[in-house]
Amino acid sequence: MANVGNIDRWVRVVVGVVLLALPLLPMTAGMFAGWGAWKFAVAIVGVVLIATAGLRFCPLYRILGVNTCALR
Repeated sequence: MANVGNIDRWVRVVVGVVLLALPLLPMTAGMFAGWGAWKFAVAIVGVVLIATAGLRFCPLYRILGVNTCALR
């Protein structure tokens, strides 16, 4: 059962890619130099956002009763 709509999917993909790339790119890695393991947490959040966009299902939305899919 899908509960993530199209606009929500694209926002998740864009934000997910940014969060995944920021700690890993050499030009922005300096911002995360003092973060230690937190930079990996930022990347993991990016992966989760991309995964929920790909699956069109968000467990947190299910718990909260949110559905951004268009009504059929």
